[in-house]
Amino acid sequence: MHFVIMGCGRVGSTLAHSLEEMGHSVAIIDRRADSFRRLGAGFAGKRVEGEGYDRDTLLEAGIEGAAALAAVSSGDNSNILAARVARETFGVDHVVARIYDPGRAAVYQRLGIPTVATVRWTADQVLRRLLPEGAQAEWHDETGTVRLAEVAVAPAWIGSSVRRLEEQSGARVAFLTRFGEGVLPDEETIVQDGDLVHVVMRETDTARVTSVFARGPEAEG
Repeated sequence: MHFVIMGCGRVGSTLAHSLEEMGHSVAIIDRRADSFRRLGAGFAGKRVEGEGYDRDTLLEAGIEGAAALAAVSSGDNSNILAARVARETFGVDHVVARIYDPGRAAVYQRLGIPTVATVRWTADQVLRRLLPEGAQAEWHDETGTVRLAEVAVAPAWIGSSVRRLEEQSGARVAFLTRFGEGVLPDEETIVQDGDLVHVVMRETDTARVTSVFARGPEAEG
């Protein structure tokens, strides 16, 4: 897959190398050409000098064929603008924006732009939002029988109840992460856009649960 990264600081360069090591193609944008020195000579991806929210710059970076965009520059406004242009103009489903002001992060989440505040920033967290397919293990019991994992939820589940998600998958929803905070759901809790769903399941059921979460709910009746 192809990924576009805006901002070639420490986080952006780390993401670029991580994605490239996974076998993906990467284009990284920065307004300053000297920022690309962080990538080193071994980086095979594309370096694009310019503003990450500029349409022509994004086109040069291959946004039309991108699976995701990470906006991780030093400016909140630039990151949000780039993420919104990628999603609203070019139809990129998976975007994430770095936000320095945690108080603004929830606001942008409600606009449909997943954000990561600097206070809880790690490259691993961003990768888990750019590469949402499957289950990301968070805990195993000592016998390896039961696992807690963050499982990607298809957009078709948005608006469905946690109860329905549990009934059709056979997994137990332990908690949700919503606007950066943990939420303990009940039977009436509805899955919202941007929710991260953490489930407890048997290790042997992982493939089936992941499949159910990925395809969306079956028709009732």
